[in-house]
Amino acid sequence: MAFAGIWDSWKSPDGESIETFAILTTTANSLMAPLHDRMPVLLHPTEFELWLDRSTNNPEKLRRLYQPYPSELMREWEVTTLVNNPDNESPDTVVPVRGTI
Repeated sequence: MAFAGIWDSWKSPDGESIETFAILTTTANSLMAPLHDRMPVLLHPTEFELWLDRSTNNPEKLRRLYQPYPSELMREWEVTTLVNNPDNESPDTVVPVRGTI
């Protein structure tokens, strides 16, 4: 899976080239709803080609991609509080904590 995002490159009034991006969000699925009412739009690998096709300019053709990702294709587990510090870049940050969900 991957996050669906949009980006643009434009020139500011002073001529500076600016690149901006945003990750699209949708309503939370049943797995994410206890944590937040929104979640990123997640794309299944079979949807990558459609999402990245620059010739697609009809939003209706993409509408089905904006749905919450199926909960049954996701897993959750509690992780250590090491993830709360960006200085901690280690595989230990994603190791499930004992007694996980």
